[in-house]
Amino acid sequence: MKASDLFVQALEKEGVEYVFGIPGEENLDFLDSLSRSKPIRLILTRHEQAAGFMAATYGRLTGKAGVCLSTLGPGATNFVTAAAYAQLGGMPMLMITGQKPIKTSKQGQFQIVDIVDMMRPLTKYTRQLVSGANIPSRVREAFRLAQEEKPGAVHLELPEDIAREDTDESTIPASLVRRPIAEEKSIVAAINEIESAKHPLLLVGAGANRKLTCKMLRMFVEKFGIPFVTTQMGKGVLDERGPLFLGNAALSSGDFVHRAVEASDLIINVGHDVVEKPPFFMCADGVRVIHVNFSSASVDPVYFPQVEVVGDIANSIWQICERLKKQSHWDFSRFLEVREAGEVHLLEGADDQRFPVYPQRLVADVRRAIERKGIIALDNGVYKIWFARNYKAHAPNTVLLDNALASMGAGLPSAMAAKLVHPDQHVMAICGDGGFMMNSQELETAVRLKLHLVVLILRDDAYGMIKWKQAHMGLKDYGLDYGNPDFVKYAESYGAVGHRITTADQLLPTMQKALGEPNVHVIEVPVDYTENDRILNNEIQKRSAAV
Repeated sequence: MKASDLFVQALEKEGVEYVFGIPGEENLDFLDSLSRSKPIRLILTRHEQAAGFMAATYGRLTGKAGVCLSTLGPGATNFVTAAAYAQLGGMPMLMITGQKPIKTSKQGQFQIVDIVDMMRPLTKYTRQLVSGANIPSRVREAFRLAQEEKPGAVHLELPEDIAREDTDESTIPASLVRRPIAEEKSIVAAINEIESAKHPLLLVGAGANRKLTCKMLRMFVEKFGIPFVTTQMGKGVLDERGPLFLGNAALSSGDFVHRAVEASDLIINVGHDVVEKPPFFMCADGVRVIHVNFSSASVDPVYFPQVEVVGDIANSIWQICERLKKQSHWDFSRFLEVREAGEVHLLEGADDQRFPVYPQRLVADVRRAIERKGIIALDNGVYKIWFARNYKAHAPNTVLLDNALASMGAGLPSAMAAKLVHPDQHVMAICGDGGFMMNSQELETAVRLKLHLVVLILRDDAYGMIKWKQAHMGLKDYGLDYGNPDFVKYAESYGAVGHRITTADQLLPTMQKALGEPNVHVIEVPVDYTENDRILNNEIQKRSAAV
């Protein structure tokens, strides 16, 4: 058979459902083989970066490596941001790039970039396929590495002369793998620390966002009543509507949640990943920390846990649950006091009538519009902080935000991937006008795929987060304002439905209408970020310090 046929068979063996991307002439044999695949669907996008974001999000939601495709040279270089997005964010993804013939090329260096070497610092694995006979082992190894903890990006380059080679090789099935479990001594040490503590606190990070780990953490919280906080990428691991949720570490310091952390004498830190901004800082005589993760801690001046429980997280939590005894001397009164004050603060502005729409009103109305398991996919901007703090996640993977690479342009492609994975759930992309325009061409892809999707564009005609930082630093307002198209007409030009909000009271019914009707809906929402500095810096720190 042709080597490209074998490659597609290997992808089928790995359970691949979609290949996102843009083929080029170097991919034509692979494309021909893909056209005969029954289980795999090609999702043709309008930019390779968007294809990479979609593949990474597919991996994030399913635990299986999402697959994306590009040609050589400029097509492959357009994957760079998506590769870093997946690698830092712990999302399994395979990038397949084409290349000129490596045995008989007569085109010199036209479009030739060393993509394998370029991908080396951005991936867990990058290889050029130099023979059709290598395809089964290379594909199997790529998927194995992409999907094992910590998940991330991998890359295979398929030159066009290798793709059309004849081969008699067969695919390699996945082996049965069980993750190592934590040593008993570390479990005992963790239990002793928790039972001895007076104010233990659970912190849930990105690495805890796994199906079985979520189940075990729910059992842990229900059984022992220990309050918890989350990082931004830990949102939704536990239902945030419950009375033990103290808040999300959306700001670097000074928020209500940090007052709760300061009151703790032991932090059970589950799934901590140093790619996120530190949710707390350790010091020599400060809080003690138990590190529970798939891998050992990366020690630095502000993170040096006293106990490490290294192994499968779900199993570690289960072992602790089985042997831990609830203690009468545990005292959570300070945590709950801080939570009550924080809840009062978060509710302020939820019904504010001013226009452009106030951020607290925006978040509250999105939460009112979205069903319990509906998904929001956030692009990157100052609104991400508002949603991290104010939006209560009810279930895992219902708030898709990136607090690792924190790339603009990912919101719309991520929402599209989420809708493909969960076609029966409401999905909403929430983008600033700056981030939306970085991949706005994918509206055509969404319309072509007949996705029922709502895109909320928060319009302030500027790079709002940077303006906020600029103002906070006392610097001159300079270099961050731009113009925008008429977003209603822009949506309609792609075949989507456009809506424009002109009063605060229009927002909720417009979102509800869009979520209830088919097609891609784009809603332009003017927003007011002028009080970011007052609320997110001065007011929060002043009020939380008074608790």
